[in-house]
Amino acid sequence: MERSAPAGGHEHDAADHDHHHDAHDHGEACSHASVAAPDMPEATGDGYRRFHVSGMDCASCANTIQTAIGGLPGVSDVRVSVARELMSVKIEDGKANLEGIADAVRKLGYAAEPIPDDNSPVRRGTDPWWQAPKGLHAIAGALVTAGGFAISTLWPAAGDGLFTVAALLLALPIARRALSAARMGAPFTIEMLMTLAVIGAVMIGEAAEAAVVVFLFATGEVLEGYAAGRARAGIQALGSLVPDRAIVEEMGGTREIRASEIRPGMLVIARPGDRVAADGVIVEGRSHLDESAITGESMPVSRGPEENVFAGSVVIDAALKVRADHGAADNTIARIVRLIEETQDAKAPTERFIDGFSRVYTPLIFALAVLVALLPPLVAAGDWQTWIYRALALLLIGCPCALVISVPAAIASSLSAAARSGILVKGGIVLENLARAELVAFDKTGTLTRGKPLVTDLHAANGDAPGLLALAAAIEAGSSHPLAEAIVAAAARQAIRPPVATDVRAIAGRGVAGVAQGRVTFIGAPRFAAEEGPIDAALSERIAAFEREGKTVAVVMVDGAAAGAIALRDEPREDARKGVAALTAMGVRTALLSGDNPATASAIGQALGIDDVRGGLLPADKVDAIRRQAEGRRTLMIGDGINDAAALAAADVGMAMGSGTGLALETADAALMGNRVGDVARAIALGRATMANIRQNVAIALGLKAVFLVTTIIGSTGLWLAVFADTGATVLVTANAMRLLRVPRPKG
Repeated sequence: MERSAPAGGHEHDAADHDHHHDAHDHGEACSHASVAAPDMPEATGDGYRRFHVSGMDCASCANTIQTAIGGLPGVSDVRVSVARELMSVKIEDGKANLEGIADAVRKLGYAAEPIPDDNSPVRRGTDPWWQAPKGLHAIAGALVTAGGFAISTLWPAAGDGLFTVAALLLALPIARRALSAARMGAPFTIEMLMTLAVIGAVMIGEAAEAAVVVFLFATGEVLEGYAAGRARAGIQALGSLVPDRAIVEEMGGTREIRASEIRPGMLVIARPGDRVAADGVIVEGRSHLDESAITGESMPVSRGPEENVFAGSVVIDAALKVRADHGAADNTIARIVRLIEETQDAKAPTERFIDGFSRVYTPLIFALAVLVALLPPLVAAGDWQTWIYRALALLLIGCPCALVISVPAAIASSLSAAARSGILVKGGIVLENLARAELVAFDKTGTLTRGKPLVTDLHAANGDAPGLLALAAAIEAGSSHPLAEAIVAAAARQAIRPPVATDVRAIAGRGVAGVAQGRVTFIGAPRFAAEEGPIDAALSERIAAFEREGKTVAVVMVDGAAAGAIALRDEPREDARKGVAALTAMGVRTALLSGDNPATASAIGQALGIDDVRGGLLPADKVDAIRRQAEGRRTLMIGDGINDAAALAAADVGMAMGSGTGLALETADAALMGNRVGDVARAIALGRATMANIRQNVAIALGLKAVFLVTTIIGSTGLWLAVFADTGATVLVTANAMRLLRVPRPKG
């Protein structure tokens, strides 16, 4: 059989089809870095020290911490990640101490703890909400407020005094946080607005309402914390899929160690029912594995010697011995969790706009509240108490929490849901681009197709197709060439036992020859087979038909006569047709950009229903095609993550197939861990659902504030409903965002 040069050399003989990857530059590194998350230092050697900070619910919390800590002496840079509950602080030598910084964070109302120099994780238990400080505050608020109403009913004269004491005591922790933030340069916080509103309400004789306001605020904080914790838990749950302990084989025996102690090269034992403790290669055993946590594939897959396995996979029916490829900190699940947490810190354009707007919004509302308190009494002789009351209610509407959380809550839920379904999406900007995708361009080999040729047709001159396959398999046995392996595999599937061949030799650039059943046999491309002996007209016509279908043809010559032909082709993945059809139903155009010869590319494209098919493309040609097609519309390029680097970089979104390969995880904008073509449409549907959810959240946040802004000014609503405009809206937008924890199915 002809062993041709790699595709891309512009020689497209029949036997060159499909058994090579599309024409690519394998040495080209992917340069797609459009969605890099902001750098969050992880090591202490660069001058940064890390702190675990809990209690943050949204970006507003992070902004308060960043502003306050950034103003401390000796601190030159502060970076806060809500998703990872992490603060990194750059400290000038000798000008600040870790405990002082942690104490400053605690004064703002958050728990803070320095992370040791060895970068080991800080493991903190999560208290039930009723044991946490905010939970205790809410419970105390409920008891005191209820008690106040009960006593004032029985003893009206004591009512105002009791409510005044209750309101001030309940507001004390909030006031402390507000003053700490103000002293550190962050005056416009929800705590400050709440403190001013409570003090003002008490001063104008609305003590009962002030107490109710503090109680509602405390309750809202508990609900916000619970919702934020649920969203964060979706990511953290992935990390818990890797077991804490592992059994390793050493010097003929076994011992149990912590999974964090696994190092590359160790032999890890995974028994039935166990989760595999490390990424690696099976060296002994065969078993079905549940890989749904990584790839999203619900059906167990069979894995055996020399096949890769992922940490977190569940062994079902037989023990496996796995040689670890990575340590615990670098296995596939750990990298997925790390990447998702990092990309949550990267702000999408919509989120940056909302964040900027919120910074202006609060001071504007504060100024409006001052005007409402002063202008009507001074200009129109309005009642001072009435207009001060309305101004205090406006202060509560000025908190931007619901608005600030509206975008990241939706994005965090989407990223979590996508990861659990085997779709790794790296950031909000990618979700926005996916939502706007109008064209999806596919690579062929390894993307739409399996990446390995299969025998599709057998044509024997004497009608004995099994005999032809047995003879070919005998000659090809032992060869590592993809076409040879396909022929041997086809014989095995049909339970054909090939005879033993002797004197087998590869004829460079032409084919392979040997002796089987006492007959001299040659297998090669049609043009070289014709040099070995005559090929009759019927077989020649059949060969031509195979080639028109984009198939590679191997002709079997026996004792100088044509015995038949074997057709092979890299066939489409099982879900490729449905995946392309789903995109078409969504109104998304499709294209196939392949380095394979045009006949093969056209045959695959037509079989799958792809709109635009182009074959014979070099890597530079693919880039040009992407750029031409991308004019005026968002383009998504799907490749194998290695060979299509330049084209992936040229598209608005580069999406890699490849079951968690290092390059797929690290360089592409998104990766389809389960290698399913149908996940492309699912990712676009997720992007569209995310943007719709964000629009809904912004409408809820601004809509409620606008309604209560008007009703407060005209006097229809008071302080406690103004609290609902913020804390209630925050809970609503978070609950709405959590609907995205289930990946939407593409419509159509």
